[in-house]
Amino acid sequence: MVNRFLLSLLVMAGLAGCETLGLNDKTASIEDRTAPPPVASTASAQSGATVTPQGAATGRPGVETAGLGGTSVDRQIVEAKSLDGKTSAGPDPRKDPASPLSKRSIYFDFDSFTVKDEYRSIIEAHASYMMQNPQSRVILQGNADSRGSREYNLALGQKRSDVVRRVMTLLGVQDERLEAISFGEEKPRALGDTEADYAENRRTDIVYSDE
Repeated sequence: MVNRFLLSLLVMAGLAGCETLGLNDKTASIEDRTAPPPVASTASAQSGATVTPQGAATGRPGVETAGLGGTSVDRQIVEAKSLDGKTSAGPDPRKDPASPLSKRSIYFDFDSFTVKDEYRSIIEAHASYMMQNPQSRVILQGNADSRGSREYNLALGQKRSDVVRRVMTLLGVQDERLEAISFGEEKPRALGDTEADYAENRRTDIVYSDE
């Protein structure tokens, strides 16, 4: 009788152990449904692009960027640099006192409209500038001293502006960008009657239309 009772206890204990083991097995076999980390698309993987948490690709392997509305920070930096490049502008070489472009007058001998060798480099510098700046235009203003009649000096001033225009066109500047006029003796730079004053008034002035 006692043996039968002990046997019944052993059987009941075995059944309880089986149920506990089954519960643990069920708990251990619960599937982990946590979402896997994002995987780069085939195109991004082939190109070596790194996909950011926001979904923006850097286009370069191993580089992380913070995507903002689909636009990466490094792209914004590049655009800012481009803007700086567009707005930057250098000084006007015509304003540089050390440049031949700052010299604007071609002087002539008395009753002459022949360009002297010492002024050819100035004309060449302005012609070169105009070739590099196709929007530029120049007015050549011929002048004469007060000796001679008004009509004669007006014609002489025109010859002096015409000869400078001719030299500049030979150097490659289009003729339509050059206007040659004469003031004769009407706009003297020096008002005296000395030889130095007369020499100062025998000239052609180079004037840019945008100044």
